[in-house]
Amino acid sequence: MQYYVDGFRPGDPDLKPAADNAATPDSGRVIPDEVDVLIAGCGPAGLCLAAQLAQFPDITTMIVEPKPGPIEKGQADGVNVRSMEMFQAFGFGETVKREAYWVNQTNFWMPDPDNPANIRRVGRQQDVADDQSEMPHTLVNQARIHQLFLDVMRKSPTRLEPDYDLSVQTLHIDADAGAGSTDHPVTVTLARGDGTTMTVRAGYVVGADGARSNVRKAIGGHLHGDAAHQAWGVMDILANSDFPDIRMKNLITSASEGNLLILPREGGYLFRMYVELDKLNPDERVANRNLDVSDMIAAANRIMAPYSIDVKEVVWWSVYEIGHRLTDRFDDVPEGETATRNPRVFTAGDACHTHSPKAGQGMNVSMGDTFNLGWKLIQVLKGRSDPALLHSYTAERRTEAKRLVETDHKWARIMSAPLDDDELDGREMPRFQKHFIENLEFTGGLAVRYDPSTLTSVDAQQALATGQPVGKRFHSAPVVRVADAMALQLGHVAQADARWRIYAFGGKADGTKGGRIHALADWLATDPASPVRRYTRSDEDIDAVIDLRAVFQQSFDQIAMPDMPPLLRPEKGALGLRDHEKVFCVDHKTGQDIYKMRGIDRHQGCMIVVRPDQYVAHILPLDAHGALADFFAGFLLPQDHAVKPDRGRAVPA
Repeated sequence: MQYYVDGFRPGDPDLKPAADNAATPDSGRVIPDEVDVLIAGCGPAGLCLAAQLAQFPDITTMIVEPKPGPIEKGQADGVNVRSMEMFQAFGFGETVKREAYWVNQTNFWMPDPDNPANIRRVGRQQDVADDQSEMPHTLVNQARIHQLFLDVMRKSPTRLEPDYDLSVQTLHIDADAGAGSTDHPVTVTLARGDGTTMTVRAGYVVGADGARSNVRKAIGGHLHGDAAHQAWGVMDILANSDFPDIRMKNLITSASEGNLLILPREGGYLFRMYVELDKLNPDERVANRNLDVSDMIAAANRIMAPYSIDVKEVVWWSVYEIGHRLTDRFDDVPEGETATRNPRVFTAGDACHTHSPKAGQGMNVSMGDTFNLGWKLIQVLKGRSDPALLHSYTAERRTEAKRLVETDHKWARIMSAPLDDDELDGREMPRFQKHFIENLEFTGGLAVRYDPSTLTSVDAQQALATGQPVGKRFHSAPVVRVADAMALQLGHVAQADARWRIYAFGGKADGTKGGRIHALADWLATDPASPVRRYTRSDEDIDAVIDLRAVFQQSFDQIAMPDMPPLLRPEKGALGLRDHEKVFCVDHKTGQDIYKMRGIDRHQGCMIVVRPDQYVAHILPLDAHGALADFFAGFLLPQDHAVKPDRGRAVPA
């Protein structure tokens, strides 16, 4: 973690200096007339977006929530490995690792052939495959995730706080908005619980306001799909049980009483149960059955016989019915008008896709939506990219939402399907166990792969880094930081700061003096065609837009930092302090060789371009300077100055 770049300051290093326009903890807050971005909903999607935008004082952000304050319990609890990687970029991945339950094994139970009224364990599965990620699959209260995002917002330069007891009622987009004639073309009506209303003009609106989203309705969006007509219950409980695997994740199917999922939770005692309840008629809603927590407890005891649970405290519970639905509108631009109109209103999370909670994807995919959208809004609002970039949000995330809904649809039906004779007598692996194993990459959040576009190159030379598929997330691996011999994960240098990364991996001939990494760094710092020179403004550090990092094959004691080119040890911040944390080498001590682990060509090396949301955008030879410039020219706008190489800060051309 780096701080003090602008001078010494005592106390919490996560607490960033307040901007001049930072919010103050004033109970009499006045609602602004205009904001750049208005976010509806303080769920995971809304808070993930707000935490990104809060870092930029020149972007005015407002987030509203109809509830009177933050939630304290209930709702989602599963955090897949991809979300944990993202949390690391926000700075609280280690906190979640310390507090949460780690899902190490998943166990499968089904009827005992000798006594079908009882269940028996039929299999175990390692939940996160070896080297699938450096982060674990965890379970923790969604409210805690909210709190961690809120902490990031409160410690940001803007000191952003939600406005509670406010919800979006209606919105109207000015007719000329598509032409960019106004900066704040969306007029939003907000309402308090007491019925009073007010209006705010916004540049962009993001509806993360749930399945009954008013933002989605305002742009004419509808959720399309079906329902399984099956009632399920979920309860967080403190209980004793003679079930032997009570502190492991379990998928249980009984002969005649339905299915049960057991999910241990943080703190060592709490656990969650998803309990299959009644089948619903096609025209019936779950509320008609008047099911409550006593029905769940009774059903759980029937399903898990001969074992039982003795519930001491019910922390939270809910009854729901499974539905799989996808919106037809991720933004306000109708099909056929993308060439002439740019989006101003977006939906995210449950506002645009709903599904069962049992696959543990809802919170994760929702945050993935706004992690994708956040950096794009930042680039547009800061004048780095044309607003047409925002079309890529729908193009990328609707594909992933469709995959989620289809996969979850199949999973829900497999979970509820009766076992056949071959499964019951052990001749075949149960379908629910087989499907779980086949979908470990999906449940880990790692199946996302963005299609070729201006942001994900079709011309990437994949053979240079076979273990870093273009369009998928950058797969971290251990390295050693040269300046201080610190062993760490390379992917952890990336923060949720809307910056692009170039990871330059040296070939065999690339030593500490000269070589293609040095040539690349010098070109980036000095050549007028360099994307660093073209897209970095005069008042910014040299790495404010594109952050170059280098990895060498030598050990740290064979590399002299003074021999590194200036771009790999730039002077930054108000005091012009030198950054020593951009050069790495292979971890020879542990033998965890990043070149071998990620299929990087040892002879040639390569550069891997990684998007601000941590997805691989391009792979190029180290000397492919022109191709690198062409890639960034596809979505970044030139600035009106060059970069002065000796100080690492931009100056007027």
